[in-house]
Amino acid sequence: MAMVTFVDETTSGARTEAGGLSVAEERLALRELIRRRVEQETAPEAAEREFARAVEAFGRNGFLVLVGDRQVEELDDEVELGPGVEVTFLKLVPLVGG
Repeated sequence: MAMVTFVDETTSGARTEAGGLSVAEERLALRELIRRRVEQETAPEAAEREFARAVEAFGRNGFLVLVGDRQVEELDDEVELGPGVEVTFLKLVPLVGG
């Protein structure tokens, strides 16, 4: 069983540890990893709605996900979840007028 550490980061360089998650699988689709994080951080009755919002935000480039040093570009891409892996959720801020 691996412990995944979540980190929230912004383009300005601010980093916040966002907890962790024990994962039995060695590989997991990004979509499922996001689902599990959302379920861990929200009330059960809000989890599905918040998961849908997170998927929508990922689809419109509201944030990107780095697993170790690798950017995961698709929700269905599988990621390696070895011991001590760090998953960074990098919130992207649009340029003014862009």
